[in-house]
Amino acid sequence: MTKDAIADRIWTAALVVIGDEILSGRTQDKNVAQIAAWLNVQGIRLAEVRVVSDKTEAIVEAVNTLRARNDYLFTTGGIGPTHDDITVDAIAEALGVAVELHPQAVAVLEQYYATRGGLTEVRARMARVPAGADLIVNKVSGAPGIHVGNIFIMAGVPHITAGMLDALTGTLEGGRPVVSKTIGCWVAESEVADVLRDAEKAHEGVAIGSYPFFRDGRTGANFVVRSPDEALVDGCLVDLTAALETAGYAVVAEGI
Repeated sequence: MTKDAIADRIWTAALVVIGDEILSGRTQDKNVAQIAAWLNVQGIRLAEVRVVSDKTEAIVEAVNTLRARNDYLFTTGGIGPTHDDITVDAIAEALGVAVELHPQAVAVLEQYYATRGGLTEVRARMARVPAGADLIVNKVSGAPGIHVGNIFIMAGVPHITAGMLDALTGTLEGGRPVVSKTIGCWVAESEVADVLRDAEKAHEGVAIGSYPFFRDGRTGANFVVRSPDEALVDGCLVDLTAALETAGYAVVAEGI
């Protein structure tokens, strides 16, 4: 396969968000947005997201379904030290492998907890991995993430997840990073739906997202043009701006 073919190939990832607290509404998930944005920069498209409960059968089913139809699968949540953090066990079951203590993870945790009361049996649970797994560096809280096959098992706490993503930057094979540029108008989205649709049809390979808002007593919308090809994005923006201005709307570069 040529370099151009590899770059043009669409690489996809899925995300499984694990946790009863997400489903109950007690905790609001912030990882979907940051993982999607990070993947775009890696040239990988977040194709689907599933939120599942802290039940082994739910995790196993989601993991086996989504890892099979995507290049990569990310999971967040359920890898802490307590008995109800079952993600590692569930993914090991999905893969048909045993759970083992990773010696490097044990060493990392021993060093991290050396001045924090020592590595207890409970804390050592965070060194458990599916057999054959590698580690994802975690400079934020010590306990590493886990990489096994095409699965990346990460913490649910957003700032810890961000640190793990930073450690993975540039290590995954992907295509061209997605370029996105924004313009905005003080207009109801419904009034320009035809303009947006026509612009997207006229520029194959470009997707236009519309994000309406109500601010300061006024209705507006930002329009985000996305494509792996920056030239296509720029051309679409020029034509979309002209069409909106012709329709009588003032366009704000880079959005409102």
